[in-house]
Amino acid sequence: MAGNFAHRLGFSAVAIPTAAVLIYLGGWPLALLLAVAGLLGAREVYDFAARLGVDPLRRSGMLAAFLVPVATYWSKGSEVRFAEPALYLGALWLVAVVALAAWRRGPTGKPLAAVAVTVFGALYAGGLPAFAIVLRHPAGVGPSSFAGAALLLFPLVLTWAGDTAAYAGGTAIGGPKLAPTLSPRKTWAGAIAGLACTLLVAVGYALWVLAPAGRPIGVAAALAMGAAISVVGQVGDVSESVFKREVGLKDSSTLIPGHGGVLDRLDSLYFVLPVTAGLYHLFGLV
Repeated sequence: MAGNFAHRLGFSAVAIPTAAVLIYLGGWPLALLLAVAGLLGAREVYDFAARLGVDPLRRSGMLAAFLVPVATYWSKGSEVRFAEPALYLGALWLVAVVALAAWRRGPTGKPLAAVAVTVFGALYAGGLPAFAIVLRHPAGVGPSSFAGAALLLFPLVLTWAGDTAAYAGGTAIGGPKLAPTLSPRKTWAGAIAGLACTLLVAVGYALWVLAPAGRPIGVAAALAMGAAISVVGQVGDVSESVFKREVGLKDSSTLIPGHGGVLDRLDSLYFVLPVTAGLYHLFGLV
């Protein structure tokens, strides 16, 4: 246990400052970080599928998961670009995946399942995290911007704080399980602790970070956004737990010492990032 904690601490000591620098820089450095995470996350999804007897088109899916964040920044991060070419490329990729699955798998090789898992892995592991580019680069906010970094860090800080509080509350209090058949370790005490912490952090972040960054919101809006992020993040966490239970795994991989895999680290954020992008438009932050 002590060794596992040391591994977790050592990884966090390197990963957190590195992520903070890349978030502040934005642009291509952030897009490439998300691209690598997308590729690795898609590989873990495809490993899940392989344990169930489904053979996805790994190279096609992992390439797409890598390129989605890059294409997102190309179309979103630069004011002189536009999204239409990326849409065409996405359509061509889908056509190619369907054709390759039909050709290589044949009617007995589960081509429908292969296409479904290939597309899902690319969109889940590469497409959902790409919303970090949308949050970091709203219209009129350029690279190396405090405002853009503050907008992206908002859901990240809330999610990390809520996860930590949920773990601490569930461990200290215990009690009835939140979803015993889906994620046996989650408790109602942990969920409530996570929600309460997220609400407090949301208000503090709005007052002390978003307002100085030129993106002020009221306390009621901060509470509403904090509640939505907490609930959606916990749903994302439980959803990934269901995938792991289906294939009989504790962690999505052993890639990150003491932390599991990419899916384990980003499970909540996969759901939180696109929801936050919508909330920003709803409450007029962008």
